[in-house]
Amino acid sequence: MNTIDWKTLLVSAEGRLARQTFWIVGGFLILTLMVYESLGGLTWRLLTGWMIYPLLIFFGACVLSKRLHDRGRSGWYAAPIILSLIGVMGPWNAVDLIFLAVLIWAFVELALLTGEQGANRYGLNPVRQPA
Repeated sequence: MNTIDWKTLLVSAEGRLARQTFWIVGGFLILTLMVYESLGGLTWRLLTGWMIYPLLIFFGACVLSKRLHDRGRSGWYAAPIILSLIGVMGPWNAVDLIFLAVLIWAFVELALLTGEQGANRYGLNPVRQPA
């Protein structure tokens, strides 16, 4: 059984990431954010948020980049996805429709569609590694 190398997965944007692993790690990051948000109140988040939120954004950018690489896209596409995630957390306005469109595209592209078959410029297919 394959194990997840969490250190490489969360701190490196190089390589490719299979869809199943993306779901697992993405769920872990969202669960971590939900647990953090439920702890304490506003004072707690003001005291610790300067450290926690950048870490979660960095980890998310690395995971998104790897999954984008698996789809044959540049990791820089993670930037509008992350900005959209941050943007929809604020008060609702007309710009949120653009954020929502980006998030719908990202969900379909990264969570539903399979990666490129065979090797691409970012590495070997993570699902079908040669024996």
